[in-house]
Amino acid sequence: MAVHAGRDWLTEQGVHAVPIDLSTTAPLGSVHDGGLAYEHMATGGSHTAGQSTVYQRLWNPTVARFEAGVAVLEGTPEAVAFASGMAALSAVLLAAVAAGKKHVVAVRPLYGGSDHLLASGVLGNEVTFTTPEGVRAALRPDTGLVILETPANPTLELVDIARVAAAADGVPVLVDNTFASPVLQQPFAHGAALVLHSATKFLGGHGDAMGGVVAADAGWAARLRRIRAVTGGILTPWPAYLLHRGLATLPVRVRAQQAGAEKVALALAGHGLVKRVYYPGLAECDPAGIIGTQMAGPGSLMAFELAGAEHAERIPAAVGMITHAVSLGGIDTLIQHPAGLTHRPVEAAAKPHASLLRLSVGLEDPADIVADLVQAIETTR
Repeated sequence: MAVHAGRDWLTEQGVHAVPIDLSTTAPLGSVHDGGLAYEHMATGGSHTAGQSTVYQRLWNPTVARFEAGVAVLEGTPEAVAFASGMAALSAVLLAAVAAGKKHVVAVRPLYGGSDHLLASGVLGNEVTFTTPEGVRAALRPDTGLVILETPANPTLELVDIARVAAAADGVPVLVDNTFASPVLQQPFAHGAALVLHSATKFLGGHGDAMGGVVAADAGWAARLRRIRAVTGGILTPWPAYLLHRGLATLPVRVRAQQAGAEKVALALAGHGLVKRVYYPGLAECDPAGIIGTQMAGPGSLMAFELAGAEHAERIPAAVGMITHAVSLGGIDTLIQHPAGLTHRPVEAAAKPHASLLRLSVGLEDPADIVADLVQAIETTR
């Protein structure tokens, strides 16, 4: 599926590699036909065969092929792609507010950018932050969304999606599936209405293309395309091509990175200077048995805690092979300090502890990753 999704028409077109359509505008037939095509796509409709594509802000075939690939992998009827993960989340929030549902119930922890956007209310939403157990009590008549992330950023908490969907009592549930990817988890099958990805991460996998995508049913897809058309948040063709290309190797990368991460997590857990390791593959981090039921494997993200914040803050500058950088899910291993970077805008009560570091395990030999971490941990204590 990963290799062929969005590529099923190549043979009839007489090409083997997926082409890139860079056109910002498209020739029109009559004024009448062009106007109908414009109105159809600007109000949320998908492009129809035989119609002009009119303008890249409305629709692009390269972007559409990537969307088709994501929808297949997530098991949803459709998907809508955006210029970034935050643009995708913003479109969902705007769609809910436009429907008169301004209240959001959000399960913490979340990615710092998502948390900050919700808390700011800049898009007209109001938010109640809660735990999975508090979702039902947090609902209001104007609640339009329940938002969660599993595994959660940055401490990898696992959330039972079906249980939250039941507690949401019909309110649409959005699951940020960035950490797991559709290789390990398909939230739509567990009751989620919307599945969000920062496609910049695992879907692209090489740290060279930014994008976001929401997989959903046809109704939500139409609402999101309308928001995307009027706000201009569409993914552009070149990154769409790179992200679509990334889907073909996604299962191979995810499984190889996961195998390496399991070894790294065990090594860190056995190191005397590491206070705690947060990794879903460790039994103590999965008390509800999410791995093997909702999620096919523990993934390649982890966090680990040192005895003190000062020690933790010195480690990213001391690694050699590992890169000190934000983001995740790429071919190389990245380390970052969430409290000082991605979660810096989050309110103090919900901010990760300053002694915590997050690690995204890449495709290097696990022994090399462990050796670099150990030398950094020991030389900075």
